[in-house]
Amino acid sequence: MQGLQTFEVSPIGRVRSDIRELGDDCWAGTVAGIELDPARFTEESTRGLADFSHVELVFLFDRVAPENVSYGSRHPRERQDWPKVGILAQRAKDRPNRIGTTICRLERVEGTTVWVRELDAVDGTPVLDIKPYMAEFGPRGEVRQPEWSKELMAGYFRPKT
Repeated sequence: MQGLQTFEVSPIGRVRSDIRELGDDCWAGTVAGIELDPARFTEESTRGLADFSHVELVFLFDRVAPENVSYGSRHPRERQDWPKVGILAQRAKDRPNRIGTTICRLERVEGTTVWVRELDAVDGTPVLDIKPYMAEFGPRGEVRQPEWSKELMAGYFRPKT
């Protein structure tokens, strides 16, 4: 496609979490810290962030090899009982550009470390951006999603056993 540019981004920090292995359905109750790059950020960078209850995190699925990126369609989690849908109709980690986003409860801010609850990213994951969540940027109108996605997400934040 003509006119598309390539952009280079640098992580602003890294996730610090007890979860070190990739997996699904293991995020309930987890607390992770995002340690900002001290060469670029100071406490001035996080001033006022603690006034928000939630943040939106943008991160890189850095453990997905570029050759494993998907551009087509597949059954989510290889479940044949769920419909085959395109990569852009799911939130899989092997997506184009390997970018993940999650809205998390903000636990606290300690200098240049931002502590959040239930971030679905493992220890060491590069964080590309942190944004305060504002209700006005949330959905406007009714939210619609297919039943298979509700079934998939039913256990995503299930407590660890």
